[in-house]
Amino acid sequence: MKILAVDTSTSYLCIGVYDNLKVYEYTFEVGRQLSAVITVSIKRVLDALGLKVEDIDYFACGLGPGSFTGMRVGLAALKGLSWSVKKPMVGVPSLDILAKNCLKESLSIVPIIDAKRSLIYTSVFRKNKAGLVKTKPYLLLNEDELFKLIKPRSIVLGDAVNLYKDKLIAQVKGVVILDKEYWYPKPRNIIELALERIKNKKLDNCFELSPIYLYPKECQVRRK
Repeated sequence: MKILAVDTSTSYLCIGVYDNLKVYEYTFEVGRQLSAVITVSIKRVLDALGLKVEDIDYFACGLGPGSFTGMRVGLAALKGLSWSVKKPMVGVPSLDILAKNCLKESLSIVPIIDAKRSLIYTSVFRKNKAGLVKTKPYLLLNEDELFKLIKPRSIVLGDAVNLYKDKLIAQVKGVVILDKEYWYPKPRNIIELALERIKNKKLDNCFELSPIYLYPKECQVRRK
């Protein structure tokens, strides 16, 4: 089995390839250059592994929440590849991908992503021997709401730590803040979550799959 996995919900382009139990990862910061480099980067990764798009059995894509433009560009690219070779897609929420960066079992894992406009994308997970369990829905919160959500001894990670680290340490008892290397989605996590969905036959139609938008009014096309 071969899987091509991509997440573009943050400022990083994350590309992973699963090839018969082997996992290859490629991640770099692209900023606003995503649309110019995504297809070229995917081709370079596949070429380096001696693979073609036609060899891929499943396409896995991070769905956000995250960067509006990033999510749309990434999903559009994967949809195009999926449709061109008539292979199925698997959509994976980016907060789940991020939460899997926490390797320890915990009462509460809280990924926090800067949603701009003084808002934060978040959810709450716990990790046990069976895997990752989401205990709260995907949320868009302001600062006060976020601090009400985070319980003592929670593990917090994500790029919004840059904005709230000092306050987290001061106000949340026993909080554990992961280092910056854990703040962004890892391709290996996309693949692991995609494998779970493939095993359970939870595949997606590339024409119906859409990003997870938590700014619904900002993302609607208004017709006169």
